[in-house]
Amino acid sequence: MIWRTLADLVLLIHIAFIVFVIMGGFFASRWRRLPWVHLPAAAWAAALELGSWICPLTPLENWLRQASGEAGYAGGFIEHYLVRVIYPIGLTPDIQVYIGLGVLLINGVAYSIVWRSRVKSK
Repeated sequence: MIWRTLADLVLLIHIAFIVFVIMGGFFASRWRRLPWVHLPAAAWAAALELGSWICPLTPLENWLRQASGEAGYAGGFIEHYLVRVIYPIGLTPDIQVYIGLGVLLINGVAYSIVWRSRVKSK
């Protein structure tokens, strides 16, 4: 039971990380030190996608699921949990490049908004 709970906790952390990577830049105007944490996280996520690498949380979750007696899953987190919803055909390296570029684009927009609001407030 503890292994499954830990696997579910890793899953929740993984989801929270993805949401933070996508939306964190928009909160940078509220919390001025947030970019020091968010920018490396966004760079890491973009690098994972652009390099078609698997996030280290995925093997950890699989290991915990297997330790609990469940079956792990093949592929990455996005492929296992989100592909069926977002990409019904399947996750390809080309799609991962677009995801990585999307992360960079979304955060570029967010930080340009934050930068403009800081310049106007001075």
